[in-house]
Amino acid sequence: MAKEKWALILGASSGFGAAACLELARNGHHIAGVHLDRRSTAAGAEKLADAIRTLGRRALFFNCNASDADRRGGVIQDCSEAILSSGGTGFSAMLHSLAFGTLKPYIHEEPGKRIRPADMNMTLDVMAHSLVYWIQDLLDAGLLERGAKVFAMTSAGGHRVWPAYGAVSAAKASLEAHIRQLAVELAPAGIAVNGLQAGVTDTPAARRIPGSEEMFSRALESNPGKRLTKPADAASVMAALCLCKSTWMTGNIIRIDGGEDLI
Repeated sequence: MAKEKWALILGASSGFGAAACLELARNGHHIAGVHLDRRSTAAGAEKLADAIRTLGRRALFFNCNASDADRRGGVIQDCSEAILSSGGTGFSAMLHSLAFGTLKPYIHEEPGKRIRPADMNMTLDVMAHSLVYWIQDLLDAGLLERGAKVFAMTSAGGHRVWPAYGAVSAAKASLEAHIRQLAVELAPAGIAVNGLQAGVTDTPAARRIPGSEEMFSRALESNPGKRLTKPADAASVMAALCLCKSTWMTGNIIRIDGGEDLI
């Protein structure tokens, strides 16, 4: 009997996370999704979970702060019980797609409008450092299988400048450093860690960036493919890489942008 496959998606309810949930479910994975939604947007996560179940897969969703250590521990415990009861042994795929950070300038004549230490620390903790903590706790729980593929969403914003994007840019650069370090440290365990650098994509998180419409317009004009990147573009690449048994490709930042970052 084939082993039941599970995938963990952090940031599951919209954008890249939601697309990954559906694509991996189509490819045979049960989904454990962590998301943070208010009542006004929680229905979207419920609809996504129903769509996964319609595909014949289990959907275990948690509406909580993924960077909270206590909540993380509770999610991992519940996932362990669900995976073992289904006949699985752990996660064979994981996506870190947390997009919650401060969008304030570093310098502003009004002190209340410039970034503060708490803002900077929160942004890097959620969007970068939490990847390390989740992997540590999953390993401690025995929930990352040998041969597992770990992915984290980054962007060209990690090496480019956009107004008020400084803290998020720093988080993306830090995330890429974590990817490299984790790839080397997890290589003996047969676990691959790679970053997915999507092009400019019209997602709820991107629309919160000041000047997002101008950003979309510039990307549409300069992209060789003459369109914006879609969440499904990244999800299909991730799913394809999960089908490959080899973990020898690790520590990379894989561009999924139609050549956008080359221009």
